[in-house]
Amino acid sequence: MFVKNGTAELKHVLTSPPDYLKKADPINEISKKYQFEPLNQAKLANEYQALIAAYKKADIQVEQLLPQPVMTNSVFARDFGACVKEGYILGRFKEPLRFAERAAYEAKMKALGIPKIIEVKTGYFEGGDFAFLDEKTIAIGLLQRTDQVGFAEVKAGLSKYGYQVYPVPADPRYLHLDMCFNLITDHLAVAYPQGLPTSFLTLLKKLKIEIIPVPEAAIFKHGCNLESLGKNRVISLKQNQAVNQALIEHGVEVIELDITETLKAGGGPHCMTFPLNRS
Repeated sequence: MFVKNGTAELKHVLTSPPDYLKKADPINEISKKYQFEPLNQAKLANEYQALIAAYKKADIQVEQLLPQPVMTNSVFARDFGACVKEGYILGRFKEPLRFAERAAYEAKMKALGIPKIIEVKTGYFEGGDFAFLDEKTIAIGLLQRTDQVGFAEVKAGLSKYGYQVYPVPADPRYLHLDMCFNLITDHLAVAYPQGLPTSFLTLLKKLKIEIIPVPEAAIFKHGCNLESLGKNRVISLKQNQAVNQALIEHGVEVIELDITETLKAGGGPHCMTFPLNRS
């Protein structure tokens, strides 16, 4: 078994250092704001190492994909696909800037011995749009980078294994589902509810998932881009003070990281992490 859901104990992750992330390419609403200023390489490296250190402190095994010069955005390891109990889904990038990552991550997963059970070949699908709601229920965002064709390919592949897969359309400005919704524990999520469809909110209620609400502005400051470690623990950003306090009040241990430079390229801790094992 590889990844049984989104909130079980995280034991093994795949990441990639930001070695060639020199500037914020204008491929999302956040990065557009910073496209004309170079990114601070030392800060990027330190922020990545802080994430790795947090994982190691939590006894989580860390794998690294060493990037190539053409893989400027590979630090956002989440996006190449998704992992379930049976193996992994190889997605398909929409932005040409990220095309080179696909083969590199596919080769890495083969080297790690994790079987590819689905490959998106026609549509688009990125891992930032993939969210477990429970062990057999999965939500897939339809925002900027995943389309209906890609969704249908993933849903058809997963249905063979008994998963129920639901589409979650939302404003393309939010980029990925993990920017406006993230499950933290089995029955607790952080989200911007006004930006999510009524059908999805109804499903969350049916599954007894409580929402800690954030304002729309928080999406663009990575207020929802958190990484659950399981056992009521989560990695969050130091700047997410209101969200972090609400999580603490719900009995969650919050591990705060002072990440600011990486965010300028459009991704946070959740984007930087591809789970390989949750059990």
